[in-house]
Amino acid sequence: MSRHADHRSVRRVVLPSGKTIEILYFAAHPDSIDGPGTSETVEGLHVCPACASKLVAPVAWEEAGTSHWDVTLHCPNCDWLGSGVFDEELVERFDEELDRGTEALVRDLQRLMRANMEDEIDRFVAALGADQIWPMDF
Repeated sequence: MSRHADHRSVRRVVLPSGKTIEILYFAAHPDSIDGPGTSETVEGLHVCPACASKLVAPVAWEEAGTSHWDVTLHCPNCDWLGSGVFDEELVERFDEELDRGTEALVRDLQRLMRANMEDEIDRFVAALGADQIWPMDF
């Protein structure tokens, strides 16, 4: 049985790009985050309640009052999808965690780019030294 078969409602959201996404709201399930007040029981929004992966990312979010946010979350590790209304403090901590993750990805990308460039330079220098570079190569 598909895990999407037990959803209770579908909400369509049109993004600024014109793309439409559907948010599925599931019936209460032990692995789902659902409803107000769950922020006290949630370890962190970046942690998946189904598989404990720390890769959960927001899929959609919107204000739900003056100090709460309605957030839809997705875990790429186990494909868990959940939503809930969370207080602003918890969402801000989630945002900080996402910023730390982004910074880590950028650092890794820069290291990878530098290593690739160093490798290309080493191969180019070796080709020059072996007299394998000709004017027609440019």
